[in-house]
Amino acid sequence: MRIAVAGTGYVGLSIACLLAQHHQVCAVDIVQEKVDLVNAGKSPIVDPEIEEFLAGGELDLTATCTPDECYANADFIIIATPTNYDSAKNYFDTSSIEAVLDLLVKLDFAGCVVIKSTVPVGYSQAIMEDYPTLRILFSPEFLREGHALYDNLHPSRIVVGIPFHNEELAADAHMFADLLAEGAAEPFDSIPRLVVGSTEAEAIKLFANTYLALRVSYFNELDTYAAVRGLDAGEIIKGVGLDPRIGSHYNNPSFGYGGYCLPKDSKQLLANYDSVPQNLIRAIVDSNATRKDFITSQIVAKNPRSVGVYRLAMKAGSDNFRQSSILGVMERLGEAGVAMTVYEPTLGEAEFLGCAVINDLDAFKAANDVIICNRIDDQLADVQEKVYTRDLWRSDE
Repeated sequence: MRIAVAGTGYVGLSIACLLAQHHQVCAVDIVQEKVDLVNAGKSPIVDPEIEEFLAGGELDLTATCTPDECYANADFIIIATPTNYDSAKNYFDTSSIEAVLDLLVKLDFAGCVVIKSTVPVGYSQAIMEDYPTLRILFSPEFLREGHALYDNLHPSRIVVGIPFHNEELAADAHMFADLLAEGAAEPFDSIPRLVVGSTEAEAIKLFANTYLALRVSYFNELDTYAAVRGLDAGEIIKGVGLDPRIGSHYNNPSFGYGGYCLPKDSKQLLANYDSVPQNLIRAIVDSNATRKDFITSQIVAKNPRSVGVYRLAMKAGSDNFRQSSILGVMERLGEAGVAMTVYEPTLGEAEFLGCAVINDLDAFKAANDVIICNRIDDQLADVQEKVYTRDLWRSDE
């Protein structure tokens, strides 16, 4: 089967690698450097499994910046382009999706389109009305940055949504679900597959990520309480987590929930609640700002001469710091007039957000009397007395 994937970020490249084990896959991106890396068997993003799969040379995968031919000949086209949240419009920016759909109409594409990008609830049905000649499905992704291909190889579930519950698209939906299961490392029949309406599938994605944001916020607010009252947050969290209904997972305090998905998905879900009664969803969004305000106040109270920001990525093993919680803390520290320097080896520039970048680790340690990190690292063991973190378990889970 011939498959085209639009976008080579975490979602697109992991899907491309998964499917290229058994099918001919063409990955499309607008950045030539990323395309060249993929064609050379190198990953443009940090993800151990993607790096291993590309280096192995056993995938039927090519990449290109000129998509017309691979789109025109594809059986499935998977759209995995970025949909950033536009706070002014209270809506995801879906223009990158529509750009692909516009091209497909011009090419008289007759195959099936699967949107993997995160979209507002109701988007797929609306877009079907705008592009009536295309067969469009929506399939949410449930991936972690830095572990995207691993999560595709070991999926918790596969969800495919059909606009208007259109029975004519049911065969396409089940076929696509089976393609994902075929590439997984788990037994084919053991993977839960759910084919639902596209609006329900869109809601599954946003509610799942907002619940994760809720859980992060809950344990962060527990940690804030413990810090203010002089209590041991670790002991409290361990005791709470022993309740099997709660569990001892995804409970490590942080500077706030961040990364590419949780902030934008929780805000989009809140926007979708327009005219629908709610209290909790608004509180989840607001709590993240409150947590960053508290973290900032704790750092400022130390009266630092200079604060060192150790790594910008949200999670260990990731090179992506879009919407990282530490960026919100940096913004607040800057407004408070606190001097900062940054240690981030993945940065090529000498300055970030107005702060000097020092990528000599020893020089970075010496330059700062307080070093903040969302997740602790053994490289800071020799300056532990300078480190400020809320990381209790050294885990992203």
